[in-house]
Amino acid sequence: MAANNFLCFNGDFLSSEKPVFHSQNRAFRYGDGIFESMRAIGTTVPFLNLHLERLRKGSRFLEIELPEYFTFEFLSKQISHLLNANKQFSGARVRLGVFRKNGGSFFPISNKADYYIESSSVESTNFQLNSKGLVIDLYPDYRKSINPFNSLKSIPSQLYIKAAIYAQNKKLDDCIILNENSRIAETTSSNIFISSNNRLITPSLSEGCLPGIMRDIIIQLAVKEKITVFDDACITDKDLIEADEVFLTNAVQGIKWVVAFRNRRYFSRTAKKLNQSLTDFVQSLSLQ
Repeated sequence: MAANNFLCFNGDFLSSEKPVFHSQNRAFRYGDGIFESMRAIGTTVPFLNLHLERLRKGSRFLEIELPEYFTFEFLSKQISHLLNANKQFSGARVRLGVFRKNGGSFFPISNKADYYIESSSVESTNFQLNSKGLVIDLYPDYRKSINPFNSLKSIPSQLYIKAAIYAQNKKLDDCIILNENSRIAETTSSNIFISSNNRLITPSLSEGCLPGIMRDIIIQLAVKEKITVFDDACITDKDLIEADEVFLTNAVQGIKWVVAFRNRRYFSRTAKKLNQSLTDFVQSLSLQ
């Protein structure tokens, strides 16, 4: 069987070319589940413990019962097994999905969980800063509401898909999603940071953005680099125009620097500095 052709479903390693989910699957029928997108370096995920913690919080909120064996050690072995089976030894994107077991309508028959893990290759063996800066703009059509579901990396993603299609049509690299107060929340797949006068600013979680794993890591690294961080800010497009730098973060790609927002152009000094800190941090984890 060709490489990159296996997935894990409830502990069984199956061909990704064959049907896996039943038509009664609740993720398909109701979006009744959550997921984590992770970056593997080698055959391990450096921040798996943080992803698992967020997954557990989301499962408790949705009242999906994870099995007792769903531990860090168990998932580490499952992911390593999958990456070896797919011959992805240098780096990969790993998606772990959890959803309620089949059956029922809005009234579930069971709250117990099914899960799957899939992987796909990435080009770089570590987090690499993009050589060409991104061009971004606001998504103007719809707003993201602010509510407790914002803390979930949930399967229903219509707003993000609509914004991504808008970006494609406008030949943008990404789009900024505004919250119900017309302030900046995040982009289609990332948290957003602005840098100005050695200050790093990112929207507060109360603004409706996802509590990103890489967001937290970059904040911690910035503090170590003696950069003043404001992680409880309210940001508008005016703040982007006045910023020295803008960059995006997510758990798969790390840091992505932005070269342009409308007519404003940016440099990437802070993004480069923090990307080096991120690379060094990941290497230190591999030595432990």
